[in-house]
Amino acid sequence: MNSSKTRRKIAPAAVENGDSADKLDQLLLSSAICNGEDLGPFIRKTFASGKPETLLHHLRHFARSKESEIEEVCKAHYQDFILAVDDLRSLLSDVDSLKSSLSDSNSKLQTVGVPLLSSLDAFVEARNISQNVNLALDSVGTCVRLMELCSRSNHHLSNNNFYMALKCVDTLEVDFLKKTPSSTLKRMLEKKIPEIRSHIERKVSKDFGDWLVEIRVVSRNLGQLAIGQASSARQREEELRIKQRQAEEQSRLSLRDCVYALEEEDDDGLSGGGVGDDNNGGNGILGFDLTPLYRAYHIHQTLGLEDRFKQYYFENRKLQLTSDFQVSSMTPFLESHQTFFAQIAGFFIVEDRVLRTGGGLISKMEVENLWETAVSKMCSVLEDQFSRMQTANHLLLIKDYVSLLGVTLRRYGYPVDALLEVLSKHRDKYHELLLSDCRKQIAEALAADKFEQMLMKKEYEYSMNVLSFQIQTSDITPAFPYVAPFSSTVPDCCRIVRSFIEDSVSFMSYGGQLDFYDVVKKYLDRLLGEVLDGALLKLIGSSIHGVAQAMQVAANMAVMERACDFFFRHAAQLSGIPLRVAERKRQFPLGKARDAAEDMLSGMLKTKVDGFMTLIENVNWMADEPPQNGNEYVNEVIIYLETLVSTAQQILPVPVLKRVLQDVLTHISEKIIGSLYGDLVKRFSLNAIIGIDVDVRMLESFADNQASLFSDEDANQLKSALCEARQLMNLLLSNHPENFLNPVIRERSYNALDYRKVLTISEKLKDQSDRLFGTFGTRGTRQNPKKKSLDALIKILKDVS
Repeated sequence: MNSSKTRRKIAPAAVENGDSADKLDQLLLSSAICNGEDLGPFIRKTFASGKPETLLHHLRHFARSKESEIEEVCKAHYQDFILAVDDLRSLLSDVDSLKSSLSDSNSKLQTVGVPLLSSLDAFVEARNISQNVNLALDSVGTCVRLMELCSRSNHHLSNNNFYMALKCVDTLEVDFLKKTPSSTLKRMLEKKIPEIRSHIERKVSKDFGDWLVEIRVVSRNLGQLAIGQASSARQREEELRIKQRQAEEQSRLSLRDCVYALEEEDDDGLSGGGVGDDNNGGNGILGFDLTPLYRAYHIHQTLGLEDRFKQYYFENRKLQLTSDFQVSSMTPFLESHQTFFAQIAGFFIVEDRVLRTGGGLISKMEVENLWETAVSKMCSVLEDQFSRMQTANHLLLIKDYVSLLGVTLRRYGYPVDALLEVLSKHRDKYHELLLSDCRKQIAEALAADKFEQMLMKKEYEYSMNVLSFQIQTSDITPAFPYVAPFSSTVPDCCRIVRSFIEDSVSFMSYGGQLDFYDVVKKYLDRLLGEVLDGALLKLIGSSIHGVAQAMQVAANMAVMERACDFFFRHAAQLSGIPLRVAERKRQFPLGKARDAAEDMLSGMLKTKVDGFMTLIENVNWMADEPPQNGNEYVNEVIIYLETLVSTAQQILPVPVLKRVLQDVLTHISEKIIGSLYGDLVKRFSLNAIIGIDVDVRMLESFADNQASLFSDEDANQLKSALCEARQLMNLLLSNHPENFLNPVIRERSYNALDYRKVLTISEKLKDQSDRLFGTFGTRGTRQNPKKKSLDALIKILKDVS
């Protein structure tokens, strides 16, 4: 039979343009059936159009059209069908014989196979039993392992070994929960596993909460310890600087026999990781233990709650920091500032450790945000507290602690410039308060002064009151008891000024400004030039009575001049700049007080001298013979001056004594001229002028006798104080008085004389015939040439006047 003929593709017949759409659908359907295509599209289209009868009609039409074709095919294959029937008949007989053969074989097989099947059934039953036993053993083993794991988990829980307990729970959940053969155990696991995790989370959270409470106390102690270590390190640095300054001073003074060495000490671990630092983040110096924190973080990581714990930790620490910012209004800030700043310092030391060792528990950005908040708050608190303070020492104490806080936290990488700016902003207020304190102290010191020379019985007193301020005049230690040339005011004021310098440098040090000598010098100039100089001027103007007190004050001023040099050197040393900067020549800041003291002393001496100069009224101005040993007044004056010098040289420095004596001698010269010029003397003779000349010579001799005390130059300057009286005597006793009119000679020999005084005094010699100028009149028939010169001089001077 040709049953496998290839199916032919039948194309739809072409239709004329006038055929209807129904005819076209029938042709397309027939073509699809003939080609074995899917009829689904046609069916869907028909039902979509709501006309299934059309499709049925087309299918029936197609079936009718194929019946004739089937008939033709059957006719064409009839012969083949007959042959096939014959073959089937012959095959049927073969099948019958095969059937009987198979029946025999089946009987034989049944006979032989029944015993085998019985054995096979027994084997299968035994094998099933074996499999069940093995399955039971496996289930028992699983249950045993499960119970062991549960027991181990309970053991870890009882020992607070939460991480291992969680690992056991995870193993139970992953490896046993779905494979547990016991439904009871499975229900137990499904219930207990979440409970165990919740229990561990609560337990760890409680431990973490306890740690949060404990870490606040630890942070405060930690901050105090860290700041204390920074203070100790600063103290060691200061000691090294002191040794260095001592070495420089010894070198400056050329004390080559002094051997010194600057020894550097260890920083006690400060150069390392910081206070309480260790490799495991465990216990530090003050129990700085982060184990509860890291355990809680690790457990939450294991529980899959890492982000939530990070947020919880950050929010709690932020709340703690906010709480640390609270400043108690019941306690003065001076008493609580150390605790306030130590708490914040400890907080950020802890956060620095957590940042470095916490494995991402807190980010650098979060720590920086916390620090910015803290700096802003601390600056606000400092601004508020500084604005209220009216005591310089309180301000300095807080500034020192804040600077130590800055040093401490800068070592951990925190920027502290904002804090230092606040300190720098209140620099002027601090110094104003310091100046006010010093003004009170100086006023008290001056009020307590008895204007008596200090008596020092022991060497330590000399060292404390003299050497410590470098006001000694000799490097040789004097014998004790030692009477100093100054009163107690000098060391008292020196101590006040030195304390001012040290406080000023202390405030300016460690404030972010390296070169602050100019600032210290500015306020030191104010202290000396305004406060101390003003107080001394007030003292001189109101509280000095008597020459002894005036002399003591003048002596004090001379010592203070040396002390001022020490003050600027001391400020330079503490500020860390070369001494040559401080040793530059500068104006004496107490110049007004010094001049006032010397003027007062000179004034009192002049008053004393004026008392003796009243004896000039007893001079015989018309004497027939000049006095041989000078007039009475000059002898009294010289005795007083010699007594004054012998006393003053024990207390007054030579330059001061010279200036005072020079001023007094000038006053004496003016008094002599004034007596001749004034109304007291109406006329005088040549012998009286010769007597006055002797007086001037005695005074000049007194000045020359001071050469042992002064230098030759100073003695000549003392002598020059009498120049006006000397030049007048020289003119009146000159044989050529007309030389006064010669500008060259006048500038050389009479430059101190006033021509008006010369005229008046010359006229007093002119009226009487027995005066010096009378010798120039007509005596007999000869005219004295000296008289002629003086007459001409007087005439010219009158014309000039």
